[in-house]
Order: sequence, then structure tokens, then C-alpha cells
Amino acid sequence: MPSPIRIGATMSATGAYATQGIAAQNGYLLCEQHVNAEGGVLGREIEFVIYDDESNSQRARELYTQLIVEDDVEAIMGPYGSTLTEAVAPITERYRMVHISPLAATSSIWEQGRHHLFMVLPPAEQFLLGLIDLAEEQGFNRIAVLQEDALFPRAAGAGAIAEVKKRGMEVALERTYNTGTEDFSDFLLELAAANVEVLAMAASTLDDFVKVRQQLDRLGIELKLFGNSGAVSQYHDALGESAEGDLGLSAWEPSLPNPGVDAFVQDYQARFQTQPSFHAAGGYGACQLLITAIERAGTLHSDALRQELLAMDHTTVFSRFKVDQRGYQTANQGAFIQWQNGEKVVVWPKSLATAELKLKPTSTEDN
Repeated sequence: MPSPIRIGATMSATGAYATQGIAAQNGYLLCEQHVNAEGGVLGREIEFVIYDDESNSQRARELYTQLIVEDDVEAIMGPYGSTLTEAVAPITERYRMVHISPLAATSSIWEQGRHHLFMVLPPAEQFLLGLIDLAEEQGFNRIAVLQEDALFPRAAGAGAIAEVKKRGMEVALERTYNTGTEDFSDFLLELAAANVEVLAMAASTLDDFVKVRQQLDRLGIELKLFGNSGAVSQYHDALGESAEGDLGLSAWEPSLPNPGVDAFVQDYQARFQTQPSFHAAGGYGACQLLITAIERAGTLHSDALRQELLAMDHTTVFSRFKVDQRGYQTANQGAFIQWQNGEKVVVWPKSLATAELKLKPTSTEDN
């Protein structure tokens, strides 16, 4: 039997990005299982070689160099997130390895003349578009933007600010905070004093969203809408009823009409004993794209895979994939969810919505 095709990657199994990284790694591994159950590709099974990059850029650079130079993998898949993708992209470019990035979305990464890097997510600048759209629809005008000082959150925050201004709404407050910040109370008190109606928040880690919601509650600050750049089940797990009514960008939900979604969800739950997040579906869908490119090219040669990906208009379990000549995503806009009765429901865009937006009752309405 021929040797398996070894596909190298890192994922953040530990460190700040572990919540997202573990899910994305699971997506890779389930894709490996499904591809091999169907007989592999080019007559060979596939085998992922995945190292823990510890959510650390330097460690990721070391490991991608090791994968390509020492481990001699035949294909590469990307790590989690924009920060680590930006860190390793020069390495995959240097060795002319096609690099499908499952979960990086910052536009600047694709504006540096790279030839082998492909985006799967919606662009970061669009991550909070759904929240702004919903706010405008409800007649809310005073928006605050809170962003972590890291590559992806800065891009998402800048996109939100630009969208608010474009629509003639008011950016009542904007703030960039240092990674690792624990206390947001000064900002939140300033937000309350400014009569902000909607808070749009962009961060790299789930913990930051949870901290802000907890501190809003502790300070008794009520918002019409609070939305973040990454909706995951662990948000509700951490907050319980306090999460009700909050919103978040999800690049994927089980309710989306993508081919193979039901089987993916069922098999993911059976193997990993948890619901798949959009990070898991992103890993799985990015793997599907690589396999489709290999099948269509009939080879593992990077130039042939690159041409197939540039020409592709293909819908995976995760999303529709179509890119321009930079490898920059042009077909995926994601979805905005709201926590209702302990469940994530899609409330934007209307074409994909499974429920209507519900506004939180204020304390005066409760009395």
C-alpha cells in the first residue's frame, strides 16, 4: 500500500488561542477520517502531522520550518488566526507551498504580493458588519467599538468604524486595549456616560468577551446590543443566562444550507463529544478545499494546486469559496447569531436567518 500523503500544520492546543485552535485541529482530523474512509486521494490516504504552536508566533515559525525542511511533508495547511498566519506566511511563500488558511481574515496579509496563500473566512473588516446592519435596522445610532491591540481585532474594529461612518451613524467611543487586559471598567463607565446603545467588540480570545459581559453586568450597564467578532458555544457555557440576547459573528452554523453539514455535525459530535464551532467547520472545510484541489490537479505540485484554487468556485461544509488573484476571499460574508434560550440562532443576513432579532428588556421595562 502506498505511503500516506503527509499534510503539515500547527494549531494552538495551548495558550491564548486554544479554544479556537483545538476546534480547528479537530476539524482537520475529522476531514482526515472522512477522506480516508472514502479511499483517500490520488490512491493514497492522508495523514495530518499537527504540532502545538502554543499560540506563539515564534514557535509557529520554528514548527513550519521543521515541517517543510525536516519532516518533508507534501502539503501544508494553515494555523489558527491572523497573527500566526502572518507569522508563518513568509515561510510557506519561501518554499512555494500552497497555504490554505482556515481561520485568518485580516486583509493586510493578502496585500503583500504573496502567491500561495488562500483565505477561507470573510475578510476581517466585515466581521462586525452584521451587527452594524442590525443596529441601523433598529434605529440605534450611538455605537462604541472596543478592539484588542492585535492584527485581526484591529482590522475588524477599523472595518466596524468605517461602516458606522459610511452609514451616517455615530462612533460615540472607540478604544484599543492591550492583550491581557483584565479590567475594562474605566472604558465601560465612559461608555455608559456617553449613552452608547451598541457595543461592537473585536478580540482574539473568548475570555475577553466574557470579561466584558461580566463587568457590564457587575456595573449595571445596559446596552441595546452587544456583539463580538467570534461566537462560540463556550461563551454561553461561561456566562449562562447573562449571555442571552448577546450577538456574535459566526462564519458557520449547523443551520446553513451547505452540502454535507448534517453528516459533519453528527460525526463531529460522535468523535469529540461536543458541538462543532465555526472554527471546527473552518478547519474541516479548508481541508476539503485542499483535497478538491489535489483531485482536480491530479498532482501535489504546488503550482498546479495554486491554479486550481484560483479558478475554484466551490462550496464546502463551511462556506462558498471563491478568491481573486491574491487568494483573497470574495464569496463568504458569514452570519450573525444571537443567543436565544441558550441556543445560537442566525439573525443576519435575512436570507439565512432562523429567527428574528430579540432586544433585551431593560431594567425599567422589567419593573
